[in-house]
Amino acid sequence: MIIKVHPENPGKRQIDLIVETLRKGGVIIYPTDTVYAFACSVNEPKAADKIVMIKGEKKKKSDFSLIFKDISQVSDFTKPIPNEVFRVMKNNLPGPFTFLLEANNRVPKIFKDKKKKIGARIPSNNIPLAIVEALGAPLMTSSVHDEDEILEYTTDPDLIEKRFGNQVDIIVDGGTGDNEASTIIDCTQGVIEIIRQGKGEIQ
Repeated sequence: MIIKVHPENPGKRQIDLIVETLRKGGVIIYPTDTVYAFACSVNEPKAADKIVMIKGEKKKKSDFSLIFKDISQVSDFTKPIPNEVFRVMKNNLPGPFTFLLEANNRVPKIFKDKKKKIGARIPSNNIPLAIVEALGAPLMTSSVHDEDEILEYTTDPDLIEKRFGNQVDIIVDGGTGDNEASTIIDCTQGVIEIIRQGKGEIQ
């Protein structure tokens, strides 16, 4: 099923349908402020297994981030965030950044392994923020890669629907996506280090 959602003002009816699907263990593909991505509720680990299977990856090597509504929600899943890191996050979020942070003891139960850090995202796109707000929990998310060796990410929701429409429950059409991933910032080593320069320029 493909659902069109306005990127600036997501409709409550569409968001409620998406959230109902996620609460039942469903998998969606949706837009962020960077690329289109798979997502499931953080409370539905079996749905995460399904995403791994669709992508043809091994779970231990799967690259999941968590999508949050705000920094306060991030802190529910991490060890205390140092002041300097908090300041950088506050200055740059919402935005196209993935902050690698030290995970607290809630995270291994979610990922079913001994994960010691998580990738935290608060995208500047109202669709994922509305979904997380209505769901009342973060989304586990993983980028949709293109089969083309030159194009790294698929940007067209119609092409995504043709490729994955029979493998996921909902494709959220929020318009053409970006083809540049987020900037990844590692904050787990006591210093702030950019380990992948993507769409975001850190302030």
